[in-house]
Amino acid sequence: MKKFLLFFLLLFVLVGCSDKVSLKGRVTFSDDGSPVKAGTVCFVNGVFQATGKLNSEGYYVVGTDKASDGLPLGIYKVYIAEAKQQKGTKKVPQLDIDGTRKEVDEPVYEELVDRKFCNAETSGLTFEVKGSSIFDFKVDRLKQ
Repeated sequence: MKKFLLFFLLLFVLVGCSDKVSLKGRVTFSDDGSPVKAGTVCFVNGVFQATGKLNSEGYYVVGTDKASDGLPLGIYKVYIAEAKQQKGTKKVPQLDIDGTRKEVDEPVYEELVDRKFCNAETSGLTFEVKGSSIFDFKVDRLKQ
């Protein structure tokens, strides 16, 4: 009987510790308020990471194990990964499987946000998840 009660107590503690809360928001540029249309917003605290992909209006919903399932309570550093958009293509040589050379179109991307926002240690962005939340923030454009 003791083992049975211990098992349920342990199960209760583990389930209680794994509660996740919803988090969503919007990312815009600081100069004109237009949306950041590409990238992934990343929330990191120690070894734990949750992400939310930006849509064309700059909105995201955070997920850990799957899209939009939320994240545990805590304080997180925030950064944006892969904030770039395709601006065209370029021809590049490629060897075909039979050894013939041909040219193929390869996408060319441009970065959208200042690189300091692309690293958890330099972004200056933190957020404390206390319950279901909205976290909107602004970033600077990449200076060309």
